[in-house]
Amino acid sequence: MEPLLVGGLVVVAVLTGIGGTYLVVRRSPPPVVPREPAPPDPEVMRRAEARGDELVEQSRRDAERIVRDAELKARDEAVRRREELSRELDVARTEVRDLERRVEKREDAVEQHQRELARKEKHLDGQKEKFAEREEALGTKARHLDELIDKQTQQLHELSGLSREAAQKMILERLERELSDEIAKKIRQHDERMKQQAEAAAREIVTIAIQRYAAHQTAGTTVSTVDIPSDDMKGRIIGREGRNIRTFEKLTGVDVIVDDTPGVVIVSAFDNVRRETARLALTKLIQDGRIHPTRIEEVVAETQAEMEKHIQELGTKAVLDADVQMPHEKLVYLLGRLRFRTSYSQNVLAHSVEVAHLCGIMASELGLNAQLARRCGLLHDVGKAADHEMEGGHPKVGAELAKRYGETSKEVLHAIAGHHDDITIDNIYTVLVASADAISASRPGARRETLEKYVKRLADLEAVACGFPEVDQAFAIQAGRELRVIANAHRTTDADAVRICRDIARSIEQQLDYPGEIKVTVIRESRAVDTAK
Repeated sequence: MEPLLVGGLVVVAVLTGIGGTYLVVRRSPPPVVPREPAPPDPEVMRRAEARGDELVEQSRRDAERIVRDAELKARDEAVRRREELSRELDVARTEVRDLERRVEKREDAVEQHQRELARKEKHLDGQKEKFAEREEALGTKARHLDELIDKQTQQLHELSGLSREAAQKMILERLERELSDEIAKKIRQHDERMKQQAEAAAREIVTIAIQRYAAHQTAGTTVSTVDIPSDDMKGRIIGREGRNIRTFEKLTGVDVIVDDTPGVVIVSAFDNVRRETARLALTKLIQDGRIHPTRIEEVVAETQAEMEKHIQELGTKAVLDADVQMPHEKLVYLLGRLRFRTSYSQNVLAHSVEVAHLCGIMASELGLNAQLARRCGLLHDVGKAADHEMEGGHPKVGAELAKRYGETSKEVLHAIAGHHDDITIDNIYTVLVASADAISASRPGARRETLEKYVKRLADLEAVACGFPEVDQAFAIQAGRELRVIANAHRTTDADAVRICRDIARSIEQQLDYPGEIKVTVIRESRAVDTAK
C-alpha cells in the first residue's frame, strides 16, 4: 500500500489479526529547509578573475604559436614539394626533348628514305621502258638476221654442193687445226694469270665463305627476348657485382645479354631447349620480383622440371596427331625434343607429323598398311633429337634409338635408317618415307634455299666434267659460275683441249639446270722436272 501521512506520522502498513486491526506507523522526517549560500569573498573573486585572465592570455599565446608553427611547416612543405615537382618537371621536359629529337631524326630518315625510293622507282621505270624498247629492237634484228642466215646458208649449199653436215665437219676440222697453237698459247697465258691472282682469289673465296656463313637465320634461331616492366629491372637481373646474372647463366647454360635496348633482355644459346628453359625461368623471376641466387636456383630447377613435362606432352600430342600407336615413352620424349629443333628453318616435329600423314595417304592409295606407314614417317627423323650425343648420322642414330626403346618392326627400323639412301633400299615403306620427306622439304615455303643444294650443284658440275676419260680433275669455282678442268697431258693434245672444252659445255647444257652462264676452262699442262746433282 502507498504510505499515508497522518498528523506527522506515516502509516506504513495495516495488519489484521485476532485482536483486531493494527496500523504500523513511523514518524515522518522533519522537512529540509534550504540554506542560503554565503556571499562570495571579494578577494577570492578578484584572484579567480585574474587567474582566468592569465589562462585566457596564455591560451591565446599558445594558439598563436601553434598557428605560426603550422604556417611555417606548411610553407616549408610547400617549398619542398615545389622543388620536387620542379625537378620532376625538368626530368620530364628533358625526356620529352630527347624523344622529340629522336622522332625528328626518324622522320627525317623516313622522308629521306621515301625520296630515295621515289627516285629509284622513277629511275627503274625509265630503265624498264628502255629495256622494253631495246628488247623489241633486238627481236626485230634477230628475226632479220635469221632470215639472212637462212638465205646465206641456202646460197652456200647451192654454190659448194655440200650438205650441212659435210660443210660443218669441214669447217670444224679446219678450225681445230687453226686454233690448236692459239689455244695452247692462251692456256699458258691463262696459267700465268691464275698464278698471279691466286692469293687475291683465295682471300675473296674465304671472305665469301665467311659472309655466307653469317646468315640472318642464326640470330632468329639462337636468341629469345624477354620483356621487362622497366629498365630498373636490368639492374636487379644483374645483381650486386653481377652475382645474379652469373648464377643464372651457370645454372641454365645460356648467355644473358643486358644492353641499352629498352624494355627487353636477350637470352642467347644454340641449344633451343636450354634457351626456352632459360626464357621461361627469367620470365618467372621478373614476374615474382625476388631475384637473388637462392631464388634463381629454385625457379630454374622448377622450370627445368616443367620443361621436361612439356616436352613429353608435345611428343604425346604429335603421336596423337599422327594417329599411330603410342611408342615407348622415351621415343615420345625424343619426339617432343624435335619441337625445339629446326632443319633449314623447318621445324622438325611439324615436318615429322607432315611426313607421317603423307606416308599414310600414299600407302592407302597403294593398298598398303597406312598405320605402319604413318609410324615410319613419324619416327624417321627421331635421330635428330640425339644425333649430337651419339656417333653417326641421324638415320643411323635414329634406328639405334628406336631399336633400343622397343621398336621391333623391321619396316620402321629400315625406313629410319634408309630414308636418305644410307643403306640399300629394299622396302616399299622406306621409299614412301623418302618420297614424303622430299615432298615436305621441297614444298613452297617449307625451307629457304639451302647450302646443301648449292654444294650439290657444284658437285654435279664437277661430276659432268670428270665423266670424260681425258679429264683428271675438275673444280667448280666462283659460286658455280666457272668450271676449271685439268686435262691429262699424256692422253690429250692442245687441239684436243678445245674439243673437250666444247663437249663439256654441251653436256652441262643438256644434263643440268642452272641460273645464268657457266664458263668452262680446260687446262692442259706439261711439266719437265729434273734434279741437278
